[in-house]
Amino acid sequence: MIGTGACQNNNYKIVLINGLTMGTTYSIKIKTADAVVNQEKIRADIEKILLEINQKMSTYIVDSELSVINFSNSLDSNLISDDLFKVISHANTISKTTNGAFDITVGPLVNLWGFGPNKSENKIPSNEEIELIKKNIGYKKIYLNKETTSIKKLHPDLYVDLSGIAKGFAVDKIALYLNSYNLENYLVEIGGELIAKGTNEDNEVWQIGIENPNNNLVKIIGLKDIAMATSGDYRNYFEKNGVRYSHTINPNTGKPIKHKLASVTVLDKTAMNADALATAFMVLGPAKTIELANELKIGVYLIIKNDENFYEEYNEYFEPFISK
Repeated sequence: MIGTGACQNNNYKIVLINGLTMGTTYSIKIKTADAVVNQEKIRADIEKILLEINQKMSTYIVDSELSVINFSNSLDSNLISDDLFKVISHANTISKTTNGAFDITVGPLVNLWGFGPNKSENKIPSNEEIELIKKNIGYKKIYLNKETTSIKKLHPDLYVDLSGIAKGFAVDKIALYLNSYNLENYLVEIGGELIAKGTNEDNEVWQIGIENPNNNLVKIIGLKDIAMATSGDYRNYFEKNGVRYSHTINPNTGKPIKHKLASVTVLDKTAMNADALATAFMVLGPAKTIELANELKIGVYLIIKNDENFYEEYNEYFEPFISK
C-alpha cells in the first residue's frame, strides 16, 4: 500500500511518499518550495527503482538475478548488472575491512541454526555440522571480474544473501535520483536505514530518535548530509538449557555471537556502507567496533547489555550529531 501526502509550513511543501519494499517499509520526505514538483511522477519513479533492485537482489524472488546465480551449481562466469556487481563488490570490500565479520555467503550457517527464511526449528548443531557448512561459505569464494562485470562462484553450493547491504544501496540510489531533480532537502528511509540531506520543515537538521531494546527513546540525532544505519541483536534469539543463542552468526566461528552488544548505529557518507558496517559491528562486539570505527573515522553509537540493564557508548565522530 503506497501512501502519498503533503503538509505546508513556512512556504515549503513536504511531500510524503511511503510504501512496502524488501519485506519492510519505506518512507521518503521531501521538502520543496517548488509548487510544480510532480509528486506522482517521483512516486512512480521511486517504485520503479525499488522494483528493479528487488528483481536484481532479492533471495525471495525465484527468478531474480541473484536467485539465478544462487540456484546454479555452475562454476562458469556470469555477466551481471552494474548494480548487482557494485553491491557484491562493496560487500567484499567490507568483508576485507572487517576481517570477515561481514560475509554475504553466511546464509547456510544462519539456516543451520534455525534463523533462516524457512524458520526451521532452532537447534544447536554439532561442531562437525558447522565445519561442514563452513567449507561451502566464504566471501573469498566469490570471484568478480571488473572488466567484464561478471561473477564466478568458486564453490558450486555458494549462496549469496545481500540482506545486510541491499537496503542501504536502495536508500543511496533513491537519494541519487532525488539529487537529479536538484532537490536539496529530503529524508529517505528503508527499514531503518536512512540518508538525510538539507533540513526539515522547521528548517532544522532532520531529527532521528534512537530507542533502546526496552523501546525507550535514549537519543535524538540531528542528521544533515549523512547516512545512518542500525543493527540489533535483542529480538531474534532462542534459549536452550539457560543459554541464549543470538541470530547474529560470526562467519569465522560459525556460531552465534556471545558478547554484550545489543545494537549499533553507524553514521557514514553512504547508507550502503553504514548498512554493511552495522551488520559487521554486531559480529565484532563493543571493543573491536569502537577500535575499527575510530580507525575508519566514522561515528558509532552502541547500546550494550549489562545484566538486566543497558548502557551506551559512542565515539568522538558520533558525538557532534547528538541533539539531546
